[in-house]
Amino acid sequence: MKNKLLIAVAAVAALASTVANAKTIQIGLDGLVCAFCAQGVEKKMKAQGATDKVFVSLDKKVAVVSLKDGKDIPDATIKAEITDAGYVVTSIKRSDEAFDALTKKIKGSK
Repeated sequence: MKNKLLIAVAAVAALASTVANAKTIQIGLDGLVCAFCAQGVEKKMKAQGATDKVFVSLDKKVAVVSLKDGKDIPDATIKAEITDAGYVVTSIKRSDEAFDALTKKIKGSK
């Protein structure tokens, strides 16, 4: 039983470390219909102190946020800000992938 508890604690710690060290956040969005919508999401995410850069794809209905070193934006804050802007968050994915590489993938995918 003690070994199972230690394994569970180690798994949670590893997950927390990945989230805390994430470089980018990819946010799936619903409700984007025009460039003005994309600008609204971009403005909301840029207003966060932890944000370095923001890319919003109207076609793919996704936003990518690059985080400043050692900073993070909680999921609840992301959802609240996007909802306040009038849109729906469909997913949040954190990654250590570089912002430029991730945005290039999104721009290139059909």
